[in-house]
Amino acid sequence: MVKNVELASIDLRYETYRIRDNRDEARLSADTWVTAEAMGATVSAPGPDEPYAGRSEGFVHSARELHAIPDPDPFSQGRQPILLEALRLVKQALGDQVFVVGCFDQSPFSLACAVGGISEIMVRTIEDSQYVQALLARCADYAIAYGLAMAQCGADMLSTGDSPAGLIGPELYRSFSLPAEQRVFQALRKSTDCKLSLHICGNATELLPHMATSGADVLEFDSLVRFRQACRLVPEGIGLWGNIDPVGILLQADAQGVEREALALLREVSACPRQRFVLSSGCTLAPATPEENLRALIRSVRV
Repeated sequence: MVKNVELASIDLRYETYRIRDNRDEARLSADTWVTAEAMGATVSAPGPDEPYAGRSEGFVHSARELHAIPDPDPFSQGRQPILLEALRLVKQALGDQVFVVGCFDQSPFSLACAVGGISEIMVRTIEDSQYVQALLARCADYAIAYGLAMAQCGADMLSTGDSPAGLIGPELYRSFSLPAEQRVFQALRKSTDCKLSLHICGNATELLPHMATSGADVLEFDSLVRFRQACRLVPEGIGLWGNIDPVGILLQADAQGVEREALALLREVSACPRQRFVLSSGCTLAPATPEENLRALIRSVRV
């Protein structure tokens, strides 16, 4: 375990929402390259106010190279130990009064795109599916290990993203992304009581019925998805989390506009009706998002 971590040295995102049992929610995450770095990717920050990203278009290009990826060990590889220590400290400070969400970085298909190169993986789903499946299995091992480590450090919910999977369409999603997601969620559910959440950026409407079979307790969906469609496509037993536009509304509108948008969405929730719902941004907030807009979002829940 990492000791005496300098938390200011990493980019932590805390987002807080009021949930129905009157506990706040605190989310801990960094960027989308934490696990890829643990697997061997070289990462850096493009600028002083930008998150870490990969410095090359993948570093694994054949099944033979998969053997060079070490076995997952979240407490020793890359920045994962820093995030785990941060999660432990957050849980220790906030206790059970706050619902702590740990983002265990990327789902297997997203990881495969990071370590194998997104363009190459997209092509090889068609031309070399055996290789892609082998890489997905290795990526799933890492996702499971990191998720279990976050649960060990106190997370109440584990959240993962699979946004590149939103670019391949429903048929390829069912063939590649979904089975890998299911394997990850099954393993986590077997060994932890944490709630499980899955997010895919953009207009994931066509994928929602399949995402609902992933094993996730919650689907986090972006602002391009119409809420009423999500209600029709996702069974009531699965929670919905979203989906205020993080740019057009939360970044660019004023506080009154944010409150109007949030209240309109909450009216849709009541009209559907939908019992399992968390109001939040549809995706990651822009760094320049005004504080007064976030306060307006929180006020709308209390109206």
